[in-house]
Amino acid sequence: MDRVDLPKSESGARHPRNNPEWTKVGIFARRGKNRANQIGLTIYRILKIDGLALDVEGLDAVDGTPVLDIKPWVAEFAPRGEVFQPKWMTEHMQGYWR
Repeated sequence: MDRVDLPKSESGARHPRNNPEWTKVGIFARRGKNRANQIGLTIYRILKIDGLALDVEGLDAVDGTPVLDIKPWVAEFAPRGEVFQPKWMTEHMQGYWR
């Protein structure tokens, strides 16, 4: 995300995946890379700490991407119970990881 040209940053609403059957949503409701804040979030596992260097696995980032902060993952912060999300997101996520 830090490699996106600022002129490409999006604002305003559009249909997710340009699907007119899905309601228009703003950039912060989508997972696009052309975000105004250019900051991503990911969950990873720390394998080793050596001074200020971390060896990790599962980090969803390009080598050399700046890391601004690290936080512990706490089960109590994760969604509990039923999660509300719009229909378009449920449809979009079906088969997303295949």
